[in-house]
Amino acid sequence: MGLSIKNSEFTAEEFERFAAKVRIDLTALTRLLDRPGFGEGQSSVGAEVEFYIVNPELRVQPINTEIAASVQDPQLTVELNRFNLEYNLSPQAFRGDPFARTERELLAAIRRIDQHAAPLGGELVPIGILPTLRQADMGAQVMTDEPRYHALSKALLQQRGEPFSIHIGGNDVIDLEADDVTMEGANTSFQLHWRVPTNRFADYFNAVQLVTPIVLALASNSPSLFGHHLWDETRIALFKQSIDSRPTTKKNWRHPSRVYYGNGWARNAWELFAASASLYPPIIPLMSDEDPMAVIDRGEVPELTELRLHHGTTWPWNRVIFDHTDGGHLRIEIRSMPAGPTPVDMCANGLFIIGAALAVLDDIRHLTSILPFHYTEHNFYRAAKYGIGADIIWPHKDQIQLQDRPLLTVARELLPRAREALTRTAVDDAEIHRLLAIIEGRIETGMTGARWQRQITECFFRSRSSDDAFRSMLALYMANQKQNIPLHEWTLSP
Repeated sequence: MGLSIKNSEFTAEEFERFAAKVRIDLTALTRLLDRPGFGEGQSSVGAEVEFYIVNPELRVQPINTEIAASVQDPQLTVELNRFNLEYNLSPQAFRGDPFARTERELLAAIRRIDQHAAPLGGELVPIGILPTLRQADMGAQVMTDEPRYHALSKALLQQRGEPFSIHIGGNDVIDLEADDVTMEGANTSFQLHWRVPTNRFADYFNAVQLVTPIVLALASNSPSLFGHHLWDETRIALFKQSIDSRPTTKKNWRHPSRVYYGNGWARNAWELFAASASLYPPIIPLMSDEDPMAVIDRGEVPELTELRLHHGTTWPWNRVIFDHTDGGHLRIEIRSMPAGPTPVDMCANGLFIIGAALAVLDDIRHLTSILPFHYTEHNFYRAAKYGIGADIIWPHKDQIQLQDRPLLTVARELLPRAREALTRTAVDDAEIHRLLAIIEGRIETGMTGARWQRQITECFFRSRSSDDAFRSMLALYMANQKQNIPLHEWTLSP
């Protein structure tokens, strides 16, 4: 969705022509994926980090366009809401210390952006949902004034035909309605891109799908919204419901939400693109002049602009990405992890999910044959709601019967396997030891960003108002975050 458009109004004919071009792109993609050697190349990782912008009172500060104009960095982009920014980190070859390089780049970017934000009364915070966010902070007035966001909001609302409805349970319960998509902007994430071999894409993708619930629970950092204690990773429920364009009154079949975990174990990459085209109507029908078949006939790689644009307006938690650069390749975009608490914590999450996926990769076809897909989806939502306290249904290659197991027990068993799998890659042992020690620290202390936020806030509740308690907790969070101290080493004394 990082595109620049001039219009937010489109005709029925434009939508029809766009949908037809998407179908042509899908046919072209079939030919491309069949091309010998397509997608071969070195493994790499990249990432996007979304931020809140806060003022000195630790409330949201809606100045993203002003900061971006001052920084003038093509890797920095504005987000849906005016109090959010996104930084796109440089891709790194998956060898040596890729996450250490990412961490250094991110720390430098935060320092540089904060230097531009400070004179405007702003500061960046990487956190899944800002604890001091108020319902009054949301609404059409905070949407970044760019046509693509107006078009997105209008199209999703028109498809739904009524306000978006948000209901989230937990220690508390919240019920809301919204007339626009700005509630989606309450979520900020750390999105990891992993380039994988095209000829084994389905195996890699399914491995990531299987292990995502475990990593999500250990990475959870979004336990509250508008002063309500909800899920350990409340973003998962909020993101899905805040842009759920399905009409509730429709009597015929109801397609899946545009935010979804999957429709089954993947058999190939092409079907993931095809499903998004068949299940979801277009939102922003921008047309290119490219003839993808002619490009393929010349032995070149087409951009498949329409297919990529449409696919970018569906939001599976793990998403296949087609990239026409570097001879063309496929990536897995891992989208469920929250922003924060620190750059080093986010890098540890990234290395762990790759290591965990590599640990199950050799057995993935057997594991997916004995675990029906809906149980993995069940694991994902269990992990989002209960965090490291969740029970999940985890397959084992020697297992006869599936059963519930504590997520932390599975994580404890998976960690050494992830470490071993990573030692067989080109990543340095020092990088593996440094970052997986952070994951081990969370497992052994039973501490995540969500648990830390909740426990510190509860301490402050004893002597302060709810509003002051959340603000005081956030001040402590930001002090730790600025030092880049791993979360499991943070003190629990306010």
